[in-house]
Amino acid sequence: MTPWSSRLKPCIVKIYPMRASRFVELNAFVAVAERKSFTRAADDLGMSTSALSQTIRGLEDGLGVRLLNRTTRSVEVTEAGGQVLERVRPLLGEFAAIVGSVSDSRDKPAGRLRLTVPPPVASFVLPPLLRRFLERYPDIVVDVTVENALVDIIAERYDAGIRVGSRVARDMIAVRITDDLRFAVVASPGYLAQHPPPTTPEELRGHRCLRMRFNSGMFAAWRFMKDGKALEVEVEGPLVANRAEPLIRAARDGVGIYYTIHSYVAPLMSSGALISLLEGWMPPPSDGFSLYYPSRRQNPAALTAFIDFLRVEYRRSGRLAREPSAANMEGPRSAAKVASGSTSLQPGWRGLK
Repeated sequence: MTPWSSRLKPCIVKIYPMRASRFVELNAFVAVAERKSFTRAADDLGMSTSALSQTIRGLEDGLGVRLLNRTTRSVEVTEAGGQVLERVRPLLGEFAAIVGSVSDSRDKPAGRLRLTVPPPVASFVLPPLLRRFLERYPDIVVDVTVENALVDIIAERYDAGIRVGSRVARDMIAVRITDDLRFAVVASPGYLAQHPPPTTPEELRGHRCLRMRFNSGMFAAWRFMKDGKALEVEVEGPLVANRAEPLIRAARDGVGIYYTIHSYVAPLMSSGALISLLEGWMPPPSDGFSLYYPSRRQNPAALTAFIDFLRVEYRRSGRLAREPSAANMEGPRSAAKVASGSTSLQPGWRGLK
């Protein structure tokens, strides 16, 4: 005669995928077998005794064997029931441990958080935030990819991205993390000593201008506004790059004039290494940066913690992209101050390295 235990495995493998309730039934059986009482097991499981009895009967009918011997005074497992209990109890314990670890991760977020961000965010938005965030959540690893191109965060398996608010897709959930962005036109004192500072945007056409090129091949626009009238100037110059850092360095070294986000060059303007030009022509601030992600439901614990952190930080500070002050700050110098002789044209070499 074939031992019952050899028949149990194929039986369970065959019927388990067909019945979603099988896990519930096995869990109920283990509870009754351990408590040796339908009444006490029903209390533990939060169900009625009659419902528990029906659940066990359904399990026995499905397996085709009796698992429990019931009398008015006691409940005992059968030989078959003992073999099922021996196999199932460790599996249920492992499942409980997995569920418990997931629940604990919500209380103490951990794991890897993958972000895609543009260069400005990596330069002056994220650094102070990440220091505080990682101090608060030491079990989270933040994996940042810096790129100019718009990224499909779902296809590329990122948890979230950060982009200018107007460039976030409408089907994404966006969380504002900075104030509106201001822009600046700058040049070094050394450059302005050899080239008269422009007084109107049109005069930029006679200057050596440093241009930002996006991965798409498009150039960043040089936009201005005066008395409510918008103006965009096409410029030429000796250097083109797809990142701000070499252009800022070139501007500081006197190669030419650069148009960029104000926060990028704020320390160099404060130190005097760069001079602000055409201040009366600058356009109003534009959309700031937003964190975006695809869903509000069942997000990873690390992402939920990061979202909550950014919201609190933005409310607390009012703005996250604060412009850092340089040591011995004397205030930014404008072309007007240079022209009036109220400041020296000697370049200061503090600031960006």
